[in-house]
Amino acid sequence: MSELHDLTALEQGAAIRSGEVSTAELVEHYLARIDRRGKELGAFVTVTPEHARAARPVGDGPLAGVPTAIKDLNATRGVRTSFGSPVFADFVPDFDDEVVRRIAAAGMVSLGKTSTPEFGSPCYTEPEGLPPAVTPWDTRRMAGGSSGGAGAAVSAGLVPLAQGSDGGGSIRIPASCCGIVGLKPSRGRISGAPMYGDPVGLSTNAPLARTVRDAAAFLDVMAGRAVGDPFWAPAEAQPFLAACDRAPGRLRIARFSEPAIAEAAVDPECLAAWEDASALLESLGHEVVDIDVPLPPEAVAVFETCWSVLTSLSVVNLPEESRSLLRPLTTWLAERGMAVSGAEFGLAIGEIRRVAARTLAAVAQYDAVLTPTLAAPPLPVGTIRNDADPSADFEAQKRFTPYTSMWNVTGSPAISLPTHQTPDGLPVGVMLATRPGDEVTLLSLGAQVEAAHAGAGSAWRDRVPPGW
Repeated sequence: MSELHDLTALEQGAAIRSGEVSTAELVEHYLARIDRRGKELGAFVTVTPEHARAARPVGDGPLAGVPTAIKDLNATRGVRTSFGSPVFADFVPDFDDEVVRRIAAAGMVSLGKTSTPEFGSPCYTEPEGLPPAVTPWDTRRMAGGSSGGAGAAVSAGLVPLAQGSDGGGSIRIPASCCGIVGLKPSRGRISGAPMYGDPVGLSTNAPLARTVRDAAAFLDVMAGRAVGDPFWAPAEAQPFLAACDRAPGRLRIARFSEPAIAEAAVDPECLAAWEDASALLESLGHEVVDIDVPLPPEAVAVFETCWSVLTSLSVVNLPEESRSLLRPLTTWLAERGMAVSGAEFGLAIGEIRRVAARTLAAVAQYDAVLTPTLAAPPLPVGTIRNDADPSADFEAQKRFTPYTSMWNVTGSPAISLPTHQTPDGLPVGVMLATRPGDEVTLLSLGAQVEAAHAGAGSAWRDRVPPGW
């Protein structure tokens, strides 16, 4: 057998079912790896060896018994959940989020909580008083955010796959920075129970994995509505994993590379990744068509209004002494959100729905849309963060991530695929999106691209960072 962490999550699940390896062996193997590299990479804020060793996984699904990790934005009963903030450094919930319950019900074993920035707001993961989350490919550079700890953990083989969340790119950004697969599902595909903290509908839980098949299998674990959900995606007749074995057929794929939400210079390596992906898609028989940016310019201001109000909801009930502990960016965004009246917020939600409709109408004739994931490879730690000028920090975030939030606005599924590396070995992703509710086409197409890379001798699973 290969080293245990060389196996994909699905291969580990199969090895458990065959008796070739036990969950206990996998737990100890990964705990040792976390102990060795977790702090260096800023991947975990809380490790839970006692919980993991005491777990008695049930179920016979493809991921039963496989270790994973939970983002520190998600409530975990009896395990510290700080939401990336010193304000909640000692908070221990007495309940699990719905997605956490589903992961446990599938027999998966959490090894702890992965790092996130304060309330998951920025696109980098540099929580106050803790090590930054860095990409294992160059530990001087960021892992992205806000699921940066999860991205670093999966990329470095500290867990085979991890749960994260995505409200403006927070799965796909670290996927590109860390050279792994990041899948943002459709709005309502995964329940936000019991807190329903995002009334706008931008955010969703989501998987980070080394392969498209692993991401699809983890989506199967997390997907499905809960009683009381305000909206949900239609249930699929077959598991999403089955979509990876289905040929997508000949698709019409739109593409653009002009930044959608900010004036930004796009790094030549990101454009090269996008051009190479376009050529590969054409070689696979798809029609690739150049289009203009489908997101109307007015979307940016309305998204920012909604984003700032969502930030304010995280702090509005905090006492003044706790607010003094908040990061300058959080304070700036929250104050901006608190200045928005209830009526203005209601109008903004209505407008973001109309913007989404116009965007979807502009790409309705296409089966998928291809863009770069980011405007640059992973940046050095601290490049974006600007505590002295939070507004400049926010603008720099937009320039780094000018593509991802568009699909949060529309509610479309989108995936970042690790198709490219710079000459000095930094990972660069490309992003595909499909119509809302159509993860089947997205996963089928993503798996086809992955298989083509493997057939050309550049399988993503075999491309591992230093220290692997």
